[in-house]
Amino acid sequence: MGSWETQRIYALKPESFAIEEEANAPGRPVGMTWTGDDLRVVCSETADDHRVIRRYAPGRGFVMPEAIPCPDDTGSFLAFDGIHLWLSQRYNQRVLEFDARYEVISEIAADAQILGALWSGGHLYLSTWHGREGGCKIARTDARSRTLEYVASMSFAAVSLAHDGARFWTNDSRDSAIVAFTLPKDPLA
Repeated sequence: MGSWETQRIYALKPESFAIEEEANAPGRPVGMTWTGDDLRVVCSETADDHRVIRRYAPGRGFVMPEAIPCPDDTGSFLAFDGIHLWLSQRYNQRVLEFDARYEVISEIAADAQILGALWSGGHLYLSTWHGREGGCKIARTDARSRTLEYVASMSFAAVSLAHDGARFWTNDSRDSAIVAFTLPKDPLA
């Protein structure tokens, strides 16, 4: 978990939410994903809010000076499909796929702001914001179709996404709460 206010990231025990590890970030952490042995973290750095991707090694800290600039100096959430890193750009309403050298190799367009991104079970899930009238919706796609399918609506703006193998997790920032949820039965399963 990352905190914009404290500029720290935290490892939480799943059963109690007690802090196991914490570290100062080199900026304000925005979004992160697990990439096997390490985390990749989007950080907002400097007063001008420059967005960069940094690597965090648990137990060792941020690997400095490694910093990958986000395309168009914008990026929010990260997802990892087991091979490639994906970066969402909230206001550009798209998700970019990177190769191993952080070069953009593909793009998925969304029709709304992106508040969270996650690869799970062969699908890319996005939390999307459609304004006050449209609210928050969870969309998914796969690597082949690249067409978004809306699979759920949320009663709040679901900021960030994670999955523990059984449930999805998100943040309800209005209520300062971490929320777990499941999706309706998957017709593709």
